[in-house]
Amino acid sequence: MSILDKAAVGLTAVFLSSATVTAPALADARNIVLVHGALVDGAGWRGVYDVLTRDGYNVSIVQQPLTSLDQDVAATKSVLDQQDGNVVIVGHSYGGTIITAAGADPKVKALVYVAALQPEQGESTAQLLQSMPSPTNDIKPTKDGSLLIDPAKFAADFGADLPKEQAEFMARSQMPVAVAATSAQVSVAAWHDKPSFGIVAKNDKTINPDLERWMYKRSGSTVTEIEGSHAIYISQAATVAKVIEEAAKAAK
Repeated sequence: MSILDKAAVGLTAVFLSSATVTAPALADARNIVLVHGALVDGAGWRGVYDVLTRDGYNVSIVQQPLTSLDQDVAATKSVLDQQDGNVVIVGHSYGGTIITAAGADPKVKALVYVAALQPEQGESTAQLLQSMPSPTNDIKPTKDGSLLIDPAKFAADFGADLPKEQAEFMARSQMPVAVAATSAQVSVAAWHDKPSFGIVAKNDKTINPDLERWMYKRSGSTVTEIEGSHAIYISQAATVAKVIEEAAKAAK
């Protein structure tokens, strides 16, 4: 055998050895899909994304249009279709309604609700919010059938624990949510069949914290309570990411 042939055999052996070692690690990889809520976009997940990717998770962020529940669920399913392997799906606020429906996808092994709505089959976002109103009521309809928070009230209602400049920017860059999206009923509640985790934002002024507690108790979710505003996924990103990682480990 020539020197070149021996070298080729050696490289092949190294390659096969490496493949054997790395395969289990790839099999254990976790995919995380993050779904934002109403009035905001996916950029708010940046802090959570940074923690999860640093810890080796494959993270994708849905940018749903907030135009109807069906379209928002479809946008989420499109991202789920791109995942290779098991998924932990995470929703903030109205995003919880979305993941309740989209989480029925067989790839989804656990759901995480971050200061989020968690409807039962046949319930809507608006129905839940009206059942136990929040401390403030500054979300107003627009002429075209959408909802927005009064920019002057946004910081106090949505993100009182965010830096002032950040809250002001978010107030001026709101994504309106269609009234029709909030009144649509979910046709399936994935949390019945899969483990769910709920984060209560103890200082939430957008969703009543007691409503969060009631929904999570009803579903049998594993509950974590954190001091923070409705924007807890931004202000307490590391703590939120920790809960998501706990869900990923439990889903194995």
